[in-house]
Amino acid sequence: MIYFDSAATTLQKPPRVARAVQEAMHRCASVGRGGYAAAEAAAQTVFDCRSLAAQLFGATEEQVVFTMNATHGLNIAIETLVPEGGRVVISGFEHNAVTRPLYAKKAQVTVAGTRLFSQEDALAAFDDALRQKPHAAVCTQVSNVFGYILPLTQIAALCRQYAVPLIIDASQGAGILPISLTQTGARFIAMPGHKGLYGPQGTGILLCADGGQPLLFGGTGSNSAEQAMPDFLPDRLEAGTHNVCGIAGLAEGLRFVRAKTPQAILRHEQRLLRQLTAQLREIPQLRLYTGENQSGVLSFTVENADCEEAAARLSKFGIAVRAGLHCAPLAHESAGTKESGTVRASFSAFNTTQETREFAHLCKKLFGATEKAKFPTCYWNENRI
Repeated sequence: MIYFDSAATTLQKPPRVARAVQEAMHRCASVGRGGYAAAEAAAQTVFDCRSLAAQLFGATEEQVVFTMNATHGLNIAIETLVPEGGRVVISGFEHNAVTRPLYAKKAQVTVAGTRLFSQEDALAAFDDALRQKPHAAVCTQVSNVFGYILPLTQIAALCRQYAVPLIIDASQGAGILPISLTQTGARFIAMPGHKGLYGPQGTGILLCADGGQPLLFGGTGSNSAEQAMPDFLPDRLEAGTHNVCGIAGLAEGLRFVRAKTPQAILRHEQRLLRQLTAQLREIPQLRLYTGENQSGVLSFTVENADCEEAAARLSKFGIAVRAGLHCAPLAHESAGTKESGTVRASFSAFNTTQETREFAHLCKKLFGATEKAKFPTCYWNENRI
């Protein structure tokens, strides 16, 4: 199988990730529930991962909260900062993990920046919207649909300038782009463990500048005589038993990223992106969504073909890609692909040049034809051509 769906989950992981999960299952009990060896092993495992994350993401150990996934973390952040009916500014490329919690809170949402691959548009739109002093701003680091890298450093600076608390969705950026709680000044940064951090599914990290409103209430192993949740991090947001086995695997994923470096992983993915883009441009029946400021994610549509059907045909030949709206209809609305959806290929550190060649060769066989295409093949810094 050629696996090009790492924007959903990095299926190919360092072997030591699986080994760490299995070892923790045999030797670790629960954190904070005893002073015996197995409980202490669990506590040390969790602390080691917390420490690794703090070093990578510009935080202290106490500011690293373990979650089930990025969605869990984003819900905590939105619950903390956005009152019922509150005003929020978001980018035009947010995932449903952001838009659905805001919809549930009946928030008044301003969408800022809808031009694909245009950082200038995003900055100008955020500048205008933040002047209105919303309760919070939410911005993804990278679009999960198009790989568009948003100008997060500058957006964070604008949020500091206008004193608007910022929530960052680092689901697609963590592991390939630098992100720092301290340097951005964000109130919250949410990320999953199972994408660019190469950890198991069911793991995630929420970086918290301070406090946070719990979504879950229960035992923490601390302040057990009190009925209120602890008022200190990370205990305040980590009710119940930790996913110690998953966290053990996540720690190994973080070590892998640290050793490879996010910069090197991004360069590798972008090299594959350029190679695949050049190869697929030879197929006039494909429309590619590509431009500057792009990570290792490439979306395309096929002339006169449903994107789900196209992905299914690829799957029959052992190619794993995702098709549809990718849980991000707002991004498709911004790019003009909401009606069609797209086929998405996304890379990881484990993909190769040979895989891009085989993928492109198969696309030529399945979707190529002699007749002239009815639309241009590429988008370059414009919503439409």
